[in-house]
Amino acid sequence: MNNKTIVFVADFFSEDLVGGAELTTEALIESSPYEVKKIRSSELSVDHVKKYFDCYWVFGNWSLAKPEILSIVLNNLKYSILEYDYKICKYRSPEKHLVSEGVSCNCSKTNLGSFIGLFYGNAKSIFWMSEKQKERYHKMIPSLSKNNQLVLSSVFSSDFFSKLSEFNKSHENRSGWVVLESSSWIKGTEDAETWCYANNKEIKKVSGLSPDEFLQVLSESEGLVYLPRGGDTCPRMVIEAKLLGCNVHINDFVEHSPEPWFNSSYEEMISYLKNAKNVFWSEINNSMNWKPTISGYLTTKDCISQKYPYDDCISSMLNFCDEVVVVDGGSTDGTWEHLSRLAEKDDKLKIFKVERDWMHVRHAVFDGLQKAEARSRCTKEFCWQMDADEIVPPWDGSKIISLCGRMGTSSELVSLPVIEYWGSIDKVRIDVTPWKWRLSRNDPNITHGIPTHLRLKDIDGNIYAKQGTDGCDYIYKDSGELVPHSSFYTQDAHNARMAALSGNVDALNAYEKWIKDVVVKLPSVRHFSWIDIKRKILTYKNYWQKHWESLYGISQDDTAENNKFFDKPWSQVTDAEIDELAKKMSKELGGHIFHSKIDWSRPTPWIRGFDS
Repeated sequence: MNNKTIVFVADFFSEDLVGGAELTTEALIESSPYEVKKIRSSELSVDHVKKYFDCYWVFGNWSLAKPEILSIVLNNLKYSILEYDYKICKYRSPEKHLVSEGVSCNCSKTNLGSFIGLFYGNAKSIFWMSEKQKERYHKMIPSLSKNNQLVLSSVFSSDFFSKLSEFNKSHENRSGWVVLESSSWIKGTEDAETWCYANNKEIKKVSGLSPDEFLQVLSESEGLVYLPRGGDTCPRMVIEAKLLGCNVHINDFVEHSPEPWFNSSYEEMISYLKNAKNVFWSEINNSMNWKPTISGYLTTKDCISQKYPYDDCISSMLNFCDEVVVVDGGSTDGTWEHLSRLAEKDDKLKIFKVERDWMHVRHAVFDGLQKAEARSRCTKEFCWQMDADEIVPPWDGSKIISLCGRMGTSSELVSLPVIEYWGSIDKVRIDVTPWKWRLSRNDPNITHGIPTHLRLKDIDGNIYAKQGTDGCDYIYKDSGELVPHSSFYTQDAHNARMAALSGNVDALNAYEKWIKDVVVKLPSVRHFSWIDIKRKILTYKNYWQKHWESLYGISQDDTAENNKFFDKPWSQVTDAEIDELAKKMSKELGGHIFHSKIDWSRPTPWIRGFDS
């Protein structure tokens, strides 16, 4: 299959059941400019997802689908939603929920509501049947208001419009009022009959008719009474009755009734309804061909003297980003001048100098502020954050673009794999978490900084942090709370990694297989900071200790106890000793977290490099 195939998923199609939803779906399918594949929701499988992975999907009624399959769908496919009723409610009607349980519908607060928020939030577009339906959904799940959405109304086939004129010509003498005969409480049959009796109207009960038979009855009838007891989003029989010249008696639960098109002339109604298919396919076409725009951003400060591969970092982002924003903190080693030369060659690179007082007692807080500054200058739909010692492999750019295309409005932040090298690209660390917050929507309320619950102030009113943050977390501007993130990192993978660190060889092999499989499927970033271990030790000695003291307000004297590398103060350590230790660490260890002493009796395990 190709990306010009549209896959429709529904509980039933018109060949299975003749209902309003099924007729609308069929009218859309018949008018499709693309090849169409139909899948009944009860039969939807992983094999379908794999087979039609590159196609565009449309989900109508899906109540018979397996939840685990829909979970795979929302994370992997590009799709739109045709919402016919209120699947947000377990009764598919908030009014029926109230009658059945004696309490107002609270399903939006349950697991069902959470799932709808995710499933619909990840859709490229949502088509509603009425304005009122859309508004009610937005009240129950406010996040859906961010989606691209259109009110479609019921849709009719070309054949229907041809027959409509014939039916209108056939019958001039009309009698009786049509009442839908249904045992369903929601359809309000008894209420319609009561109204007819009270108003001396002849009742014509109808049920089980074909679409053409029903139109025939309407064309011979004086009117239609339809008094549903709960919200009916856009009942097509009411539209049909009006188009066929019937008097129509309805209540406020007929949700499309206040809309201008329904209260306009016959010609205007016809024009509106005929255009519905064009509206649908125009939006589907836009969704199919939509390409996300991405802003990459990073911060720099004396990258040349720090031997950071910032040049390669920027180049790797220019490979897939529509713009790359760099905020430099006032480099004095030639970094800024080199950035300026790069920006002259590529207009996608936007550079800014934002200098800080890096001698300030709380200078560590500025790291988060610099990232926030860079992010605030991003102008595209999505943001991709990097550090100057990270590089995206060239083959992963297309994966990032594809991931943006499948990232719904319910996902604001996604964490992705990080490959941490140790000493060379032959060794990959497992002693650190293999993920980092990376891809996010360019929501102006998202920034970087210290979460509210971890903020402190010193006696001079300067903000610093409790331990538990590096000062650069993704937080909301208005609340200071952490932005929740979607992650690939599972509990099983974590358990395997922890067991591997304890010396379990089978767990190490299992973890290696898992992470390498993940990196094939998802875009990843290579982190090169730990290849030059000597440089890392010197940076820890000369910078990071001061950084943590600034961020956390914890002062440490230069003592043998506080030196995690040597059993003596840093002031007594020579460059030759650092060089010798770095070589030994690179050869004998597979990683080491610098906050503790090295245990040479238990070398840290590692896995084979990805690119060696």
